[in-house]
Amino acid sequence: MKIVYTLLFTALAFINCEQAPSENTENTHTVSKEKKTEEITTKNKTEVIDEHTLSNYNEVASKHLDLDLEVNFETKSISGVVTHTIENKTNADKIVFDTKYLIIDKVLLNGSEIATYKLAPLDELLGSALEVNIKEDTKTVSIYYSTTEKTEALDWLVPSQTANKTSPFMYTQGQSIFSRSWIPLQDTPELRITYAAQIKVPKGMLAVMSANNPVQKNDEGVYKFEMTQSIPCYLLALAVGDLEFKALDDRTGVYAEPAMLESSAYELADMGKMVDAAEQLYGPYQWERFDVIVLPPSFPFGGMENPRITFATPTIIAGDRSLVSLIAHELAHSWSGNLVTNATWNDFWLNEGFTVYFERRIMEEIEGKDYADMLALLGFQDLERTLKELPPNFQKLRLNLTGFHPDDAMTDVAYEKGYFFLRLIEEKVGREKFDLFLKEYFDVHKFQTITTDQFLAYLDEKLLKPTNTKLNIDEWVNQPGLPENCPKIDAVLFDNVEKQIALYKVDYDPSVLKTDKWSTHEWLHFLRHLDNSISKDQMAELDAKFNLTNSGNSEIAAIWFEKSINVNYRGIDNALKAFLNRVGRRKFLKPLYEALAKTPEGLERGREIFKASKDNYHYVSSNTIEKILGLK
Repeated sequence: MKIVYTLLFTALAFINCEQAPSENTENTHTVSKEKKTEEITTKNKTEVIDEHTLSNYNEVASKHLDLDLEVNFETKSISGVVTHTIENKTNADKIVFDTKYLIIDKVLLNGSEIATYKLAPLDELLGSALEVNIKEDTKTVSIYYSTTEKTEALDWLVPSQTANKTSPFMYTQGQSIFSRSWIPLQDTPELRITYAAQIKVPKGMLAVMSANNPVQKNDEGVYKFEMTQSIPCYLLALAVGDLEFKALDDRTGVYAEPAMLESSAYELADMGKMVDAAEQLYGPYQWERFDVIVLPPSFPFGGMENPRITFATPTIIAGDRSLVSLIAHELAHSWSGNLVTNATWNDFWLNEGFTVYFERRIMEEIEGKDYADMLALLGFQDLERTLKELPPNFQKLRLNLTGFHPDDAMTDVAYEKGYFFLRLIEEKVGREKFDLFLKEYFDVHKFQTITTDQFLAYLDEKLLKPTNTKLNIDEWVNQPGLPENCPKIDAVLFDNVEKQIALYKVDYDPSVLKTDKWSTHEWLHFLRHLDNSISKDQMAELDAKFNLTNSGNSEIAAIWFEKSINVNYRGIDNALKAFLNRVGRRKFLKPLYEALAKTPEGLERGREIFKASKDNYHYVSSNTIEKILGLK
C-alpha cells in the first residue's frame, strides 16, 4: 500500500492513539494482551502470537472461505454466510474468530448442525471474539451474519460522490485489521487462506474482488469468484459500482466508472511494461492478471495491493502519466507483501520497505536511473520530516505495537527507512549479488509469512556471511533515527531546480524561474524548499505566475496548499475547501488538516471544512482527522 504520509505525535497524541476498551471489557483486553505476548514453543520452532488478533489460529486454523453474500445499498449492509473449512491442529474443542461491529445470526457445523457459540464483549481496538464450540469431526463452520453502520472496512457512496453521478458505489479496505468488520474470520497476516465467493448486487452494477474477475455486467447481478492461491485475510477485497473494463494487454487492464475509463486507461497504459520489468528483476508474476480499479475519490490510500486487482485513488490520474510510480509500487507488492507477507504488523517494514525498493527498481528500468533517484530523494525528504515528528519507539523498523492500532505504524519509517536499509545492503554487496539474493528470497518464501528475525537470519546465512559483509543491523532495525551510513542520493535532475531555487530567493521574483520542462517531481522539489519566511504577497505572485492554486495535479496542489496555510496566504481558500471536500486520500488530508490546526483560527476553519466533507471520507481518513482536530 502506497501511503507515504507522516504522523504528528505529541506526547498526548501518542497516548491517545491507544484505543481503550469499553468499561465492561477492561479485563478482557488485559487478559488478551497478556495472552498475545506469550511464546508458544513447538518441536523445532518458537512462534510469537500476533497480538492484533483474538483468534486461536495457532490451535484451529481456517484454511478456506466460501462466501455467499448480498450487497444492499438501501440498508448499507452486507449480509449472508461465510463457511470456513478448518484444520484442527491441536484437537481443540472451540475455534475463535475475529469480529467487529457484526451481527451474528447463527452458526452451523458441517453445514447443518446448530452450533453453540459466544460473542465476547467489545474491545474497542480488537473487536469481539466469536467463540464457536466444535467437535472432533467438525470440518466446516458456517457463520450467518450482517454488517452494521459501524463497520469500519466498508465505504458506501451515494451517486453524487462518484464520477458518473448516477449510481452508488461500495468498496472494502481490509488492511490492517479491518477485514474482521465485514467478515467473521481469523484476522491475522500470519494466516493464509484461499476463498470462493458468490456476491449478489443490484442489477446494472458490477462486482469485482481480489480474485478472478468478470469483465462485464450480467443481467442477474450475481457474480462468482475464486482465489485459489493463498492470501492473508487483509487482502480480501470487494468493490461494487457502475464499472466498465478496458484491457491494456493480455494480462493487464483497468476497471473504472464510465466517465473515468478512457482517462484511466491512458494514464496506466504502461502497466504491461511494468509487469515485464518486474519479472526480469525478481522472477515470474504469480497472480495470472494484474488489473487496476480506479475508485472514487474517498479511497483513503494511494493504492491497495489486493491480488489480481489493485485498488487505486483517482488522484494519480494527472493526464501526463507523471504519478504512475504508485502503480509500480502496488505491482511490486505482488512479490513483497502478497507473495511473502509480514507475519505480524510489528514486521510491517518487510512488506513496505521491500516494495519501495522494488518500485524504484521498476521505475529505473522504465524511466532510467536519474528518474528513480528523484523518487528516492523525495522519499528521503518525507522520511526526514517523519522522523522529526514521531516518538522514538515509532522510528524503528521492528515495532512493538502492543495496545496500538497497526495503522499508527503505517508511516514513512516502514517505507523509506526500510528502503534505505535495503539500498545500503545493495551498495555493500553489489547490485548483482543483491538481485540474486532477492530473487531467491521471493522464491523460497513464496506464499508464506516471515518475521523480522527470520528475514535477518536468512539475510545473514545467504548473503552477508558468504560475502563477508558487516552491517550495523541492530542500529537500523532496533534503534530510532537514521544511522550515519544511510545511503546518500544524488538526484542530478534536481540540480537545475536547486539553481532556480537559489536564483528565486535572491529577490523572490517568479519571472526569473524557468520551469517549462519541469516534471511533477521537479515542482515538488521546488515547492518543498519554500520556507515559512516567504510572504503572503510573494505567494500571491507565484500563484499569479504559475496558477498553482488551480493545479490539476493532486501532488502539486497538496504541497502548495500546505505551504499557503503555513504563511496564511488566503488566495487558496475556495480551492482548498473544494480539494478537501473532493479528495479522501489520507496522505493529502493529514498534513493539510495538521497545518490548519496549528492556529486557533485555522483549527476553526479545519473543523468547518471537515464537518462539510467528512461524509466523503472513508473511516480510515475521518478517524485520523478527528484526532488532529481534537474531535476525538
